[in-house]
Amino acid sequence: MKLFNIKKLGLIATTAVALLTGCKTDFDINASQENLSAGSLNYRDVLPSSIATSAKIVAADWKFLQNWMGYWARSGSYQNDNEEETYNFTNTFPTSGGNPWNDLYYNASSYNYVQQKAKASGDGFYEAICRIMKAQNFQMLTDVYGNIPYFQALQGNDIRNPKYDKGIDIYKDLFKQLDTAILLLKSPAAAASANANIAKNDLVFKGNATLWIKYANTLKLRMVIHCQNGIDAASSTSVTGIDYSAIMAGINAEGTGFLMSGETAKINPGFSSSKPSPFYRYFAINENGTLASLADFTKANAFAVGLGTRTTPGYYRYNADPRENKLYVKPDINSSASVYTARTYHKGIPYGAVSGFAPGYTGDSLSPINQVNSTSPATGLSPNGAASDAWLMTSVESLFLQAEAAERGLLPGVNPQTALTNAVKESFISLGLTAANATTYINGNAGYADVDYTAVADPTIGNLVDGGLYTIIAQKWFALNGIAPFEVWSDYRRTDIVYGEAVSYDQTNTGVWANQLSILSGAASSIPVRLFYPQSEYSFNEANVNTQGSISVFTSKVFWDLQ
Repeated sequence: MKLFNIKKLGLIATTAVALLTGCKTDFDINASQENLSAGSLNYRDVLPSSIATSAKIVAADWKFLQNWMGYWARSGSYQNDNEEETYNFTNTFPTSGGNPWNDLYYNASSYNYVQQKAKASGDGFYEAICRIMKAQNFQMLTDVYGNIPYFQALQGNDIRNPKYDKGIDIYKDLFKQLDTAILLLKSPAAAASANANIAKNDLVFKGNATLWIKYANTLKLRMVIHCQNGIDAASSTSVTGIDYSAIMAGINAEGTGFLMSGETAKINPGFSSSKPSPFYRYFAINENGTLASLADFTKANAFAVGLGTRTTPGYYRYNADPRENKLYVKPDINSSASVYTARTYHKGIPYGAVSGFAPGYTGDSLSPINQVNSTSPATGLSPNGAASDAWLMTSVESLFLQAEAAERGLLPGVNPQTALTNAVKESFISLGLTAANATTYINGNAGYADVDYTAVADPTIGNLVDGGLYTIIAQKWFALNGIAPFEVWSDYRRTDIVYGEAVSYDQTNTGVWANQLSILSGAASSIPVRLFYPQSEYSFNEANVNTQGSISVFTSKVFWDLQ
């Protein structure tokens, strides 16, 4: 039976240098890259700042997805985020935390500059890293915006108005780019003697070619999995036009494999209180030693952590999931006291609730998502406070991707249940828990498909779906909180999963929280399946962006979203 068992739940809400740059104006995706070589800057020395910017994008550009997917919510101390919470979007969204279009294209242009210079100089390791990281940027852009400028993008004055390319064609070329990167990493051009300062400038793997090949293979696996739809045998299908068998056979033949336990792609160029890691800097304490504005603004979502009493658990406590205490900090009983004292339970706010809708849903009464003072505990995502690592892709995500690939028959010989168990254990360990904690959690939720891979639908115990694929996708939700919300959003879109369905976890509470707007609350029919193209495209590339027709953020799906 469920470890948390109450007959009546009551009200359950649902729901190092370029790194710290401020907001940019709209980015012209064909701006000349020559400014990157100003002065005596060596192109090799551009790589570290490019990687640091990538880490910032992963950590800080996706607050709106953290909210939509039920992890975070706006504190009741603030008025609503109008576009994000009402879904009445314009093509200037998002405006807080970062702008994916601007940031990803800007970052890609930086990698493109280094790639071109490295290729001309025979620096194969530098070129390979840039191909891999640029591929990740364009994978994200395609997943968020659908068809985008790709083949003619980043050409400077040569092509000022790039045409739009189909998402599937971009994916196909990204597979080729990653294959090229792997070949470079296995060639003499990747030798340290031919790549000056690679161990220093490679902030991620310190010049370890094997780990970069694993990263490239894992990115390929991520894209393959994106093209797989459905959460059971009846609904499963895949995008046509991509030879998955050939891609997976190529990965197998290459032989290096994927990122495994302990092989997270991460950086730490010397993060400190004066130069904090991006997740900590944006969502805890900034470089001035003061509470970051987004930390005060952002609190736990009630869907995830509940409403602060024994009988109103969130989805984590409903499963007796100890990761809750590693992803959130319990409210302080007396925030004015010198020493932090935790309340008994976490407390979240229903996403979209109007400021002042009820007493006790403001400021310090809610669970923060990060350490907010020196005496409160550090979270699992910032275990060392400002000096914590920043991640690009985690071993946790990689292991979940492998579990799903095995379940879908894409990794013959790999047992999907074993792969899933390893992924869950890696999630626990990465947050500072133990494999034994994970085993207790799995065993304590036997029979329930949100945790138990072998669960079979049984209406008499409230289990409404089978395990298997559902379990893998559901567990990714629990594991990637704060880490990769863009991947959880991709899962939601390509599978149409209903989080909590497996255990009749109350997501709707129709009429209870009249101001809740998240799909997880049942108050909105759906969350967006993509974003609008930015205004900069309509200003500088009007003819080409208009070929994409009228865009709806609710119905203009990216190419792999078949559900």
